[in-house]
Amino acid sequence: MGGFNPAIELSILLLLPFLSSPSSLSLDLPNTTVYEILTKFNLPPGLLPSSVKSYSLSDDGTFEVLLDKPCYVEFEYLVYYDEKVTGKLSLGSITDLEGIQVKRFLLWLNVNEIRVDLPSSGSIYFQVGFINKKLDINQFETPRSCRDNGLVMCGGPSLRQLPAPVNNMEMFVTE
Repeated sequence: MGGFNPAIELSILLLLPFLSSPSSLSLDLPNTTVYEILTKFNLPPGLLPSSVKSYSLSDDGTFEVLLDKPCYVEFEYLVYYDEKVTGKLSLGSITDLEGIQVKRFLLWLNVNEIRVDLPSSGSIYFQVGFINKKLDINQFETPRSCRDNGLVMCGGPSLRQLPAPVNNMEMFVTE
């Protein structure tokens, strides 16, 4: 008993990168952008818009990103970013996400979690309530510019949308 088992030791070595904590990823925060942080966690940098003004990341993976102002970005779906986005980073995922909503039909729904397959399958998964939506990861490869008004992107020139989704209902004011 207690002998050397190469198969078990090899298995442990193969699992170590997936079990590592954020602090063991050798993150040099003072000279690292939030987009570089995302890629170190195997997530695409385009998950956040190009208007990030600051961010913080704790050793346990908890993060806070501050944008210049709340805004909208058009992906396959219209996405709303609050001025502050928070969550917890781990390798291949963001959990406990707050500050990002997606428009589905006439409702704004909170995005709770984002994850990718490791190794990458070319897909990214968004948890919105109890719904898990799979999208092509390519549309998130580069940070996009965001807009103040989500309706401009949807072709609604005669309507003005309030600055932020309210109570998961889309609110319009006619001009």
